[in-house]
Amino acid sequence: MMNAFDNVVDRAVKRVAPDTARVERHFDATAERLWDYLVEADKRRLWFSGGDTISGAGDRTKLVFDHSVFADEPTPERFSQMDEGGISFEVEVTTFEPPHRLAFTWPEGEHISEVTIDLVPQDRGVRLVLTHSRLRDAAQMANVASGWHAHLDVLDDLLAGRSSRGFWTNALRLEQDYSRAFGA
Repeated sequence: MMNAFDNVVDRAVKRVAPDTARVERHFDATAERLWDYLVEADKRRLWFSGGDTISGAGDRTKLVFDHSVFADEPTPERFSQMDEGGISFEVEVTTFEPPHRLAFTWPEGEHISEVTIDLVPQDRGVRLVLTHSRLRDAAQMANVASGWHAHLDVLDDLLAGRSSRGFWTNALRLEQDYSRAFGA
């Protein structure tokens, strides 16, 4: 049984440009099933964020991050606001092409980066290619890399019917690893 600590290099987020990080992951699911976990709020909250269901390009969609839904460990102090109703912000959906491509803005203060997710069917599943671009600096790149990596580990476990374990341990370790890798 694979867990969040196996094959980390194969699932690593890579810097593909000075302001862009990308991860490619294979999932044993159809593109349609994986798409539902990206856009339907009740499914998305099980691995990433709840909020509003995404239904089309031009949508302004609220994402609500409440990790207590899927994390099996106490929340680290610096993320304690996630236990107090969660963190939320609004994204704008820029591309909505079911079940193959989804893109949206990612606000962080005054800075706005962009996330693009492509789903490519493969022989026995689907390849997810997540590209997070227009990142401000190495620190932001390390932050989003560790976050996406840890959240996609939870999604992989969820789709495979496995219990996800050690979300915060995994996320904090990945944050240190990506900080070193990206020079943050």
